[in-house]
Amino acid sequence: MKSRYDAVILGAGHNGLVAASYLARAGLSVLLLEKNDYIGGATTSQKLFPDYDARLSRYSYLVSLFPEKIIRDLELTLELHRRATGSFTPYIKSGQHDALLISNVDEELSRRSMVDLTGSESEFQQMQKFYHLSRVFAEHAWDSMIEPLVSKEEMKRRFETDDLSREAWRSLAEEPLGRALERYLQNDLVRGLVLSDAKIGIFTHPHDPSLVQNRCFLYHLIGNKTGEWKVPVGGMGAVTRELEKAARSAGAEFLTNVDLSASPARTVDLGGKKKAIEFQIDGKKQTVESRFLLVNFGRNVLAKYSGKGYEPEAVDEGSVFKINMLLRRLPKLKAKKYPPEQAWCGTFHSDEGYEQMNASYEQAGKGRFRTRRRAKFIATR
Repeated sequence: MKSRYDAVILGAGHNGLVAASYLARAGLSVLLLEKNDYIGGATTSQKLFPDYDARLSRYSYLVSLFPEKIIRDLELTLELHRRATGSFTPYIKSGQHDALLISNVDEELSRRSMVDLTGSESEFQQMQKFYHLSRVFAEHAWDSMIEPLVSKEEMKRRFETDDLSREAWRSLAEEPLGRALERYLQNDLVRGLVLSDAKIGIFTHPHDPSLVQNRCFLYHLIGNKTGEWKVPVGGMGAVTRELEKAARSAGAEFLTNVDLSASPARTVDLGGKKKAIEFQIDGKKQTVESRFLLVNFGRNVLAKYSGKGYEPEAVDEGSVFKINMLLRRLPKLKAKKYPPEQAWCGTFHSDEGYEQMNASYEQAGKGRFRTRRRAKFIATR
C-alpha cells in the first residue's frame, strides 16, 4: 500500500467497483477500502443457512438499473435471464380462488388473465397505456443516468417533443403518481399491483406531495429503457465477481477488514486539495492521501466519519424488511388454473389492493399495525 493515491474509494460495493474500474482504466492509481471481509456490499451471494450448501443474494437480487453501456465498457461476462412471469397476484372472486398473471413473454396470456379479473379488455388496454408512459419517460431520461446531472428545467425540455412525452412528464415527474394511476386504472387490485412499484422500500402514499413515490416508481420501471428486472445466472455474486475482476485487472488495489472508526469524527478529512483518510487494519493505524475521494455509503455514515452533523428526515425511515427463504419445493396454489412453476418464477404479490395499501399507510402513520399485512415475494431462481 502506498501513502498517496489519485483516488481512494470508501466502500467496495457495486458502485465503488464500477468507479474503480473506470478510474484505473483511465490511468489513475486507485485504492478501495472495505470494512467487511468480502467484496461487493449489497451485491454479494452468501451462505446464509449453515446446514445447506446454497449461496443466496443477501440484499440485492435482480438486475435492472445496471446500464448495458457499463457492461460493454468494462467487458463484463454476465448472463442475465428473463423472468417469464412479471407478476402473479392471487385473489378471490365469487368465492373462487383465482390470480392475475402478468407475463413478460406472452401478452395474450396477460390479456386473458386481466379479462378474467375485470370482465372486459378495457383495464388491460388502460394498463398498457399507463405503462407506456414509463417507456416514453425512459426513452428521454435513461441515458442521463450516466451523464452529468442536468437541471429539472433542462430535463423537462427533453420531453417537449410531442403530446405523449409531455403527458409522461406531467404524470410521472410533476404531479403525484396517484392522479395518473387513478386516471388510467379503475380496478382496485390492478391499481394496487401498479402502486407496489411506487411503495416498495419506502413509507409513502399515492398522493404524497413530495413525489417520493414517483421516484420509486421510475426506479423500478426505466432500467435500460425496458424496466425489466432480470435474474443473473450465478446470483448477484456473479455480478460482484465480474466487477472485482475488472477493477483488479485495471490495476485497482483492495483492502478489506478496514476499520474506519480509528479516529472517530475525523476519519475523513475533506479539506484542502488532498483528502486524508485514517483507518486501522490488523490493529495498525494507517493514513493515506488522495486527490479524489469517492464515498460509497450514505450521508449519515459520512457525517459520522467526517465530524459533520446529520439529522435524518422522517421519510428516511423505511417500512419494509427482506427475508431470504430457501425452499425444497414450490408452495401449492389455491388458484388451480396456473402451475406453481409459472406463479413462482416472477414477483408474487399477496394482499396488495389499492385501498388496503392506503389504509395500511394511514394506520402505520398513527403508529398502529394492520391485522392484515402485505407481502411481496421475488423469485430469483
